[in-house]
Amino acid sequence: MRILALARALAGGCVAAPATGEFHLGPVDYAETQWHNACAPTTKYAPAIQQVEGVYLAGIWGGLPNVADACDACIYVETAMGKSALLRVVTYGDTTPNSIDVSPEAYALLDSGEYPRAMTWHFAKCNDTGPVRYEFQTGSNAYWTSLWVRNARVPLASVAVQSQNHGGFVDLQRGGDGTLTDGGGFGVGAFTLKLTGVDGREVVQSFPWPAGDTAGALLVGDGNFP
Repeated sequence: MRILALARALAGGCVAAPATGEFHLGPVDYAETQWHNACAPTTKYAPAIQQVEGVYLAGIWGGLPNVADACDACIYVETAMGKSALLRVVTYGDTTPNSIDVSPEAYALLDSGEYPRAMTWHFAKCNDTGPVRYEFQTGSNAYWTSLWVRNARVPLASVAVQSQNHGGFVDLQRGGDGTLTDGGGFGVGAFTLKLTGVDGREVVQSFPWPAGDTAGALLVGDGNFP
């Protein structure tokens, strides 16, 4: 099932029924000491994104259908020993079903020395760390426009654009690395992005065309989900 099905409603800041598995150290980290983070560009997470998304990180099971939809979402983890943490998803890959890998900082919060490290997790609303960021791929341009949406407080159901090439909103296509792409490009000029969360709420943000083109641009919005 899609993440939208996993997260039918937000209630008390938490999303849907929990999944059961184990947590391991991994580790998941911005330095990519062992593995590349699936939700990052080849140049790794930008320092400005690291700052707002924090160091409590998770990599989820890659067997979830449409797993890239979870890039930059948050999950709430509760261990069988009673510890808990809110973690940001920055990657996915091979684990046992519904298990997660975590950053050293997250491991320090969750670990009680137990084995196996049993836990449950579910998608959840992230803490408020400021507005949404829009990180464009280095190859992005007016004719092929592609970006990551970073720091959204809820998992995203869809992202759409209205631009010089689109008189009405058109959905962007999610890639396996979490990117959102318009294969024909936005066209040069002002554009508006509409984010729809799994709770049905929307964030709408308009931008002028960046002076240096969109390639590698990092645009900061003026709002986020409540």
